[in-house]
Amino acid sequence: MAENSQFSILVIDDDELTRTLIVETLKREGYTLLAAENGCYALEQLQSLSPDLIISDIMMPELDGLSLLSQLRGSPATRGIPVILVTAQGQIDQLVNAFRMGADDFVVKPFNLQELCARVQAKLDRPPVPKDMLTFDPQTGVLSEKNFNQEVQREMDRVARGGAPGCLAYIQLAGWQQILNRFGPPGEMQVLRQLSQLATVQLGSLDLIGRLSAGRVALLFPESAAGPSQEKLEAISTAIVSSAFKIGGETLSLTPAVGFSEFTRQTSLDEAFDQALTALDQSVRHLDLHPRQYTPSMGSLRSDQTDRKQKTQKFMRWAALPGEIILTYVIGWLLPFLVYLVLDELHFDISREVYLIVVAALVLTGIFIWVEGFLSLKRIDPPAEPGSPYPPASAIIAAYLPNEAATILDTVDAFLKIDYPGPLQILLAYNTPVELPIEKTLLLRSQRDPRLELLKVEGSTSKAQNVNAALERVTGKFTGIFDADHQPEPQCFQRAWRWLSNGVDVVQGHCLVRNGSATLISRLVAVEFEVIYGSSHPGRTRWHQFGIFGGSNGYWKTELLRQTRMRGYMLTEDIDSSMRALEMGAKIVSDPRLYSRELAPVNLFALWHQRMRWAQGWFQVSIQHFWRGLFSKNFSARQKLGLFWLLGWREIYPWISMQVIPLIAFWAVKYHGLSQLDWLIPVFVLATLFTLSVGPGQTLFGYLVAAPEIRQHKRWFWGYLFASSLFYTEFKNLIGRVAQMKEYFNEQQWKVTPRSSEPADEANE
Repeated sequence: MAENSQFSILVIDDDELTRTLIVETLKREGYTLLAAENGCYALEQLQSLSPDLIISDIMMPELDGLSLLSQLRGSPATRGIPVILVTAQGQIDQLVNAFRMGADDFVVKPFNLQELCARVQAKLDRPPVPKDMLTFDPQTGVLSEKNFNQEVQREMDRVARGGAPGCLAYIQLAGWQQILNRFGPPGEMQVLRQLSQLATVQLGSLDLIGRLSAGRVALLFPESAAGPSQEKLEAISTAIVSSAFKIGGETLSLTPAVGFSEFTRQTSLDEAFDQALTALDQSVRHLDLHPRQYTPSMGSLRSDQTDRKQKTQKFMRWAALPGEIILTYVIGWLLPFLVYLVLDELHFDISREVYLIVVAALVLTGIFIWVEGFLSLKRIDPPAEPGSPYPPASAIIAAYLPNEAATILDTVDAFLKIDYPGPLQILLAYNTPVELPIEKTLLLRSQRDPRLELLKVEGSTSKAQNVNAALERVTGKFTGIFDADHQPEPQCFQRAWRWLSNGVDVVQGHCLVRNGSATLISRLVAVEFEVIYGSSHPGRTRWHQFGIFGGSNGYWKTELLRQTRMRGYMLTEDIDSSMRALEMGAKIVSDPRLYSRELAPVNLFALWHQRMRWAQGWFQVSIQHFWRGLFSKNFSARQKLGLFWLLGWREIYPWISMQVIPLIAFWAVKYHGLSQLDWLIPVFVLATLFTLSVGPGQTLFGYLVAAPEIRQHKRWFWGYLFASSLFYTEFKNLIGRVAQMKEYFNEQQWKVTPRSSEPADEANE
């Protein structure tokens, strides 16, 4: 009993006989005893004493046991002390009321002394603690909110004294309210317990995790910079989205949103939590599995300030464009020319070596293009039969309705004509800043055909957000992604499943232009798409053994798409998702006969902005994935060669293609005129002829593999050959160079491509 001497017990009872009996009994058990004859005296003692347990009678003068209990639970100093009440009545109402007020146990007179000792021992061995005072949340096993906040405060105090910065993060699951509504509090606990376990596996020895209210989990990374913290959060996001959550006998796939902030000695506790919460709000809007780090730009501005800022930025972009174009020619033409002159003055002429390198690069590029073309001539179809029965399928149509209102009804009608043997879900995920009449028309369509589901994504500003939001409602085993102007062929989902059920993870179809006769620009794009989707993509896929997802008319296994998502901060979120899927070991193929028809830009202005976004987006992808892909164990040597061609060479070539001009200019200066140059050097002549053959070759391959409805317009192909030979190739190279300038100057803008169709007739709806 010597070990009991460490515990002190306060006994409160106005009956001296009962008080003495309890005190003497517990003394024999080895406890340290304190006594008070009433509640008022007990409160005086508690100002200087802190017993481990209180035993109090209920019926006492001046201050009864229940009133005393109320004061004990209302004081921070005593609210955690276990209390056993003694009563002579033992009425149910009294017991219930006392337990609600915070009593921990009851003893009814006359009581058995042995039973009393056992109850005392139980409370001291396993002391009850108020829920908000628990170190660990009993249902999830992680820190309680109060204790987590205290740990954050201690960590920030350490940083304020000169310690290394740390990071604070929030995790929230999408659709949390729906989980609560469906499964109730028991389901909530099951989810949070599994979520906490998944997160804990990825944490370091110093990292902490706590449960917050509203279904959130918080993470603290002491002495951890933003980079390492983000890597851990990425791993946690991947683990969550890859896991099957068991809830109430059901299995669910859930999507995490993650926001975090880095705190320094200048950051207050409230600022740290507010910043992490602001970043979480951004992540909730995108649902792309990418942990969002807080930046000051996430703070909101007044609407008038925002309007002025946007107008200023728009003006600055237009003002900067001529300068960016000029800068590319300064870098590509003037700078090399000056370098040649300076080095020549120093008797170090490198022009011939550079010339040979440039010629070799141009010839190598031509060879690659010719090889792609020849490989695209071999027709490869999916297996004749699916590898498994047709499962439920889903189509996601991403739309920005103010821009797509004119075409969306035709698109929806085309999708409702799809012939698929299994259940087909058609999800129209759209965003719009204002209410539109077309929404009512679409609602009528969905009421007529239950396959069509409407999802208005509030707060969305991008296609990526719409797709990610739609994934929360997708029911299909595989999912097709489409832009709002696409009209797929009726058999498209059947053909896609024949690929996906036989070892393929993603299949990219052929995007056909359906408004090619509208303008000269749309005709140009119509033929170009045949070159891209009919020749280049299939040929490159067969040569390099991997394909890419081109943003629309692409079909994914749903689980892979859920794990990959679309990232709205990338200007070409489709290419980025392709690369991340490939890095995970996915297999992507290109099917040039999996048709879907779309609208092409109809003027040079729209084409410029579309291709500028594509070029800058590709450059972003190259920056992020080039080296990662080359060092990835998931790529073979042949595939890494393809990555070099796709991500590296495509960014270098627009600069190499213009190097002949400064070389000729330098030689004209060096040898006193163009007439002094020998233009019939065999290497130069042969290289020039071979390089000039690439354009006609691409056009020919595009014609040979083109869809019949495009191939019938032979004049379009002659027009494309003429345009690409004279200006269009350099037009695209210029865009590639300017796009790199824009990325370097951190000028990013997602411009919606305007559609050309007339508004659909709603009068009959």
